[in-house]
Amino acid sequence: MNSKPMSRGLVRAGALLSALWLAACGSNPTAPTAGSVPGQLSKATANPAEVSGQRPRPSNAGSAREYRRDAARHIYAANKSRIYQGKLPPLLYAVGTLQVNLDAGGKVISMHWMRAPTHAPEVIAEIERTVLQASPFPAATQLGKVTWTDTWLWDDEGHFQLDTLSEGQQQGD
Repeated sequence: MNSKPMSRGLVRAGALLSALWLAACGSNPTAPTAGSVPGQLSKATANPAEVSGQRPRPSNAGSAREYRRDAARHIYAANKSRIYQGKLPPLLYAVGTLQVNLDAGGKVISMHWMRAPTHAPEVIAEIERTVLQASPFPAATQLGKVTWTDTWLWDDEGHFQLDTLSEGQQQGD
């Protein structure tokens, strides 16, 4: 019995199955992080209808501290209408500090609240959704994986600034 035709058929079938598996497992680097990630406090997810589909320019930051500016600018660019213009009011509705762990491509892999505004769960959910929606972040070419930490300063109308790019706060009376 000749086993060559059967062997070729098995090889072809194996190659086809491998190609299909790889296609199914592949990810779109410009797609936002789908679903929740470890460390998330809310059930917020990215809204695919709001995705820009553009990959951000890579970051040449040499440290996580330098990377903060690139990540903050990325958030600002994706949320222009939601950024508080000028100095923040003396009293803010919510302040939260969030660590976001990014893979080498800038995709969110986990979050960790260092200070969550637990009195405002809707703000927690909105910050998490905003981070997931902005993924992928600029790839940190010199760092690979990076942890971005920033403090979110939130007013009572849903506008915000990030501490990294904040214009400061007005003095109270």
